Amino acid sequence: MIGRPLPIAQLALGTVLLILSLAGCRRGSTADDAAGGSGGPMPDAGGGPGGPGGSAPDAGGGPGGSVPGNRVWGVTIDNPFNLDPTLDSLARLPRHMTARVVFDENQAASSYVSLVPRIHAVADVMGEILDSQFVGRVTPAQYVARTREYLDALGDNVDIWEVGNEINGEWLGTTPDVVAKMKGAYDLVKARGKRTALTLYYNHDCFSAADHEMFAWAGANVPADMKAGLDWVLVSYYEDDCNGYQPDWQAEFNRLAAMFPTAQLGIGECGTVVQARKAAYLTRYYSMRIENPRYIGGYFWWYFSEDIVPRTSPLWATLDALLRSF
Repeated sequence: MIGRPLPIAQLALGTVLLILSLAGCRRGSTADDAAGGSGGPMPDAGGGPGGPGGSAPDAGGGPGGSVPGNRVWGVTIDNPFNLDPTLDSLARLPRHMTARVVFDENQAASSYVSLVPRIHAVADVMGEILDSQFVGRVTPAQYVARTREYLDALGDNVDIWEVGNEINGEWLGTTPDVVAKMKGAYDLVKARGKRTALTLYYNHDCFSAADHEMFAWAGANVPADMKAGLDWVLVSYYEDDCNGYQPDWQAEFNRLAAMFPTAQLGIGECGTVVQARKAAYLTRYYSMRIENPRYIGGYFWWYFSEDIVPRTSPLWATLDALLRSF
């Protein structure tokens, strides 16, 4: 399965709805994976696991030199309902993790009230308000209402809110609507005194419309107050969707650092549906080194629930060894 929608210009008008349903299908299903297709503290402060600042900052050496004290070790949990094995996999890893919890499109916030506090007890939590593939299905007013509902229900147990996911993706809808959703959620989260993250979609030479290229879209459409005020700016990249292209990540994060002068920077999603590539991709991303004091890592492997839960999964051992090497 591809990781982004097929170029709209190549599709007949009658398939537009299909695009919306396929967008983000890089994340694949468990059935796809079975068929062989498919951290650390919040950087601001210390504290106990699950507290506002997470555990004491990570430090230490490893391949390529020292690990900055603000390093975040993240994973994405798209099935928190499989709770006990998920908690075991998270808690037994050697670094204090940041769990990015995907709030499903058809779930009320109340569905997570008993789950997120238990995750927060063993990890920091980033809440994904709505995955990119579903953003086009709601109005700006509905998106903001959803943000308010989740803040009301889970605000004390989410450390940072992802106000937009893969926000420049061509499948999210019209740009004015997307900006209204992103900005409405950002303003609401900031008004509550909470921290915000924005995830961009890296699409070098694999976009259909030039105005949706990551830097072009962000430069033109992320408002100035968000550029100055976002806490995290993250990049989602699925190299299988871009012909295996290997970016010069140092150069790309230098550009992001200039555009977002105060934000912490990192990788917000990665992964592959190809079973034979999973260990190599996991290793490549979690071993990245970027020379920038605001680079936090992150990585947030999308397939944690499928690949790394339960703890007996081979890729759990891979991630465990990677984290121990730093």
